[in-house]
Amino acid sequence: MRLKTMFLVSLAIVALALATTMTSRAEKPLVISGAAAAEPHDDADHAGESADAHGTDDHADESADAHSDNGHADERADAHGDDDHAGESADAHGDDDHAGESADAHGDDDHSDEGGSDIVKLTGEVAQEAGIVLEQAELDALGESLSLPAEVRFDADRMANVSPRVSGVIDRIFAGEGDTVEYGDRLALISSRDLATLKAQWVTAETRKSLAAQALERAEGLWSKKITSEATVQAARAEHEAAKAESEAAETELHAVGIDHAALEKIATAEDGNNANAYLTAPLSGTVIRRAVTLGGTVTAGDSSAEALFTIVDDSVLWVDIAVYKQDISRVRIGAPVALKSDDGDIITQSTVAFVLPVIDEVSRTATARVIVDNRDKALTPGQFVIADLSVGNAREVLRVPQSAVQLVEGRSSVFVPVDGGFAPRPVMIGTTAGGYVEIRTGLEEGDLFVSDGAFTLKAQLEKDAFGDGHGH
Repeated sequence: MRLKTMFLVSLAIVALALATTMTSRAEKPLVISGAAAAEPHDDADHAGESADAHGTDDHADESADAHSDNGHADERADAHGDDDHAGESADAHGDDDHAGESADAHGDDDHSDEGGSDIVKLTGEVAQEAGIVLEQAELDALGESLSLPAEVRFDADRMANVSPRVSGVIDRIFAGEGDTVEYGDRLALISSRDLATLKAQWVTAETRKSLAAQALERAEGLWSKKITSEATVQAARAEHEAAKAESEAAETELHAVGIDHAALEKIATAEDGNNANAYLTAPLSGTVIRRAVTLGGTVTAGDSSAEALFTIVDDSVLWVDIAVYKQDISRVRIGAPVALKSDDGDIITQSTVAFVLPVIDEVSRTATARVIVDNRDKALTPGQFVIADLSVGNAREVLRVPQSAVQLVEGRSSVFVPVDGGFAPRPVMIGTTAGGYVEIRTGLEEGDLFVSDGAFTLKAQLEKDAFGDGHGH
């Protein structure tokens, strides 16, 4: 019991000593802080000045040390320079002066201001070379949209399989896979015995027709002089008609194997070997994407089971077939805007729905909405899978911009706007997305200039500049 009482008394003494020390520390910084606030911020000098200014307080503490039970606590406080350190601390921080400087340096964290380090500095000439395009923000119709899978295909009307019209042997090859050809360009030379026979038949028929025409003319002359009979004239006329029919038939045969009128005129004067030559030519301008022939190979005309010798495509126009789910077919309309996107969401190109095939695939249970795309810039490749952002439903008038104009800058959706010396990101609040466009609810007003094309380039440059600044420190 006695031990317990002594323990409680000890705790009381310690508590009283701590309370006295805390009171001393709480009062003294108020005075020192005021003095320090009035003095310049001279770091180490303040410590000396503070000590001199408060010398009287130190003697008071020493006097108290001689006559007070709490003197040791004051000595410990003075030994550790609590007053001086408190003054130094208050002076070093300058009563939150640094906090003010920090706020000023960072502009109150206002990164939305179109200036400062967020400017991408580009001259007009450089911006033009970089493909930066400015537009005015305008109100326009924007509706709901569906994101559907789609596949890029060749336009069947701009694709040709080239097969031989005569049988023979490949004597020369003029084009290969990947080559660009124009209409009428030679692809290969076939040495054909069959063609030589057809040409010989036509030459024979032409000769017979010419002789029959001369015989008819002579018979008619004699008939006019009553030297020959009418039967002779009729016989000559019949022979001429037969020869003419034979010549026309032989000519038709030659046309069927690709010999035109210009080539016919050269047959009679051609060397023996040339009459066996047949050229395969390009039926359209485009790119050779497949060649299934080798030098010296034998080819057969009219073989439906044989593959084409060449395949040529014109990929300046392509089809994009969108898989429309059964429940959405009624919402798709011809002429609806479509934005074609890559897997990462970037818009590749835009077009409209040309038509919807009136049949549902038995396996996928989807219908096909076809989009015809101008692909002269080679942005799409046949066989490529894309995402089709298809506009559906009722449209409403909103302030809209192309989706590619909105970029994520420092975690916020932003559009780039022109400022003095370059371009700066301006945070915006976006809304509905459809047909490659996005609604701007706040941050941009009607008539404001913004970067409609090239925003990603500016974002990349901004990030590059920020990275460089980071390494500069």
